[in-house]
Amino acid sequence: MDLQLAGRRAFVTGGSRGIGLAIARALAREGAVVSLAARSREGLAEATDRMAREGHVVHAYPVDVTDQAALADVVARCAEDRGGLDLVVANAGGSRGGGLQTSTPEDWVHTLGLNVVHAATAIRAALPWLSASGEGAALVIASVSGWKPRSVSSYSVAKAAEIHLAPTLAAELAAERVRVNTLSPGAVLVEGGRWQRTRDADPEAHERFVADNLPGGRMVTLDEVADAACFLLSPRASGINGAHVPVDRAQDRSTDRPVFP
Repeated sequence: MDLQLAGRRAFVTGGSRGIGLAIARALAREGAVVSLAARSREGLAEATDRMAREGHVVHAYPVDVTDQAALADVVARCAEDRGGLDLVVANAGGSRGGGLQTSTPEDWVHTLGLNVVHAATAIRAALPWLSASGEGAALVIASVSGWKPRSVSSYSVAKAAEIHLAPTLAAELAAERVRVNTLSPGAVLVEGGRWQRTRDADPEAHERFVADNLPGGRMVTLDEVADAACFLLSPRASGINGAHVPVDRAQDRSTDRPVFP
């Protein structure tokens, strides 16, 4: 299936590694013009070098997405540099602090800002160009933790807010011809990531967790997440707006707490 993404100008936050980089690479393979945003200049350099070796020219924009003014400026600069903007992927996320009793109000403010406020800011800043595109689309990367909450309080709440952001903005921005959807990955096995570390530390406990919580017997891959993201962003998904799409292989529960005894 031709996703009709060739030439589409995409801006991806948290694009230097993990899910963000996987989505950026998949978009580039489809012919999109990709710009990456991340806090680490070193990480951005590594990501752009990797994609260059794969034959893709990408553009890097260092920014701390919790600095909302700086993020809005970077989105506008990217759009001006590329002569427009068709796609936004709000992927950057994370958390600070633990549960309710071990976190501070500042931890909650930071976590909400890093996740849902950053997503709203990026989409708002891109709106003039997304609207002008005629087929503008935004995708918010949430988490299984946002709809199967058994995880760190502030993170679950932030991801739940991201899930509800999509239908809210979809209704508001429909007249602007801009679609907004949310994608929620489950546990993703990433080279050098958390799940590889837990598997290496205790392979038997890791396998028990997979057997107990993942009916398919394995975790989600980066390519599975990226393929779903590309489809949702593409004109071939023009009828999908305000949706929440889990990519979690029917995972039973969220995984932000330590899962091994």
